[in-house]
Amino acid sequence: MARIAQPTNLELQALTVLWHHGPSTVASIHALLPDRKQRAYTTVLTVMQNLERKKLVKRKPLGRAHVYEPSHPRDMVIRQATVDFLTNTFGGRLGEAVLAILSAGMLTPEEKTNIERKLEQHKTMAAKKTTKKVAKKAPAKKAAPAKKAPAKKVAKAAKKAAKVVKKAAKKAVKKMAKSAKKAPAKKAAKKTVAKKAAPAKKVAKAATKAAKVVKKAAKKAVKKVAKSAKKAPAKKVAKKVAKKGAKK
Repeated sequence: MARIAQPTNLELQALTVLWHHGPSTVASIHALLPDRKQRAYTTVLTVMQNLERKKLVKRKPLGRAHVYEPSHPRDMVIRQATVDFLTNTFGGRLGEAVLAILSAGMLTPEEKTNIERKLEQHKTMAAKKTTKKVAKKAPAKKAAPAKKAPAKKVAKAAKKAAKVVKKAAKKAVKKMAKSAKKAPAKKAAKKTVAKKAAPAKKVAKAATKAAKVVKKAAKKAVKKVAKSAKKAPAKKVAKKVAKKGAKK
């Protein structure tokens, strides 16, 4: 695409009027210039003629007057003007340019929202570009073709594997045979211990039972002795009374 002629500051103001208000006459543009400076009508007319020569506007007759309209979309002209401004004023440093523009005035809530949306789009685009670059730099590695082993090596490896398996099987059989032999011996030993332990348990049980019987009998004997001890004095008194009565 051919480069668009760069408008001057005043020409850019005139274009801004056309973008916002649509096709306009020189008188309307003169009244609506953003900087509101006092200028002669002829000055604005010269500006519009220069824009027409640069092919930035088109002129159409409307009765005795002429109406001007922009030849290019706003974004196309502004993008080029912004790039030139960024390069000439800030050396291409976008961050510095944005901060300088933001410090020039206050943003409306709608403008803030639009800027945030644009920043989010910028972030997404940057992430996509990074992913594409990484994908280009690191192409997928092709798997190296497997080398075919010679037939002799394969046969040798198979024999070796068979020997290992056979050896492991023999060991497993021997281990199982040993455990089978030990099992009955263990059972017999358990039975012997149980038989020997049984009489001892019975003796202990009988002794405990006998001790309980003896204890119970001893308690009864003690109670009986105590009772007889209490009754003995009473009997003696009765005997004495009986003797005295016989004497009288």
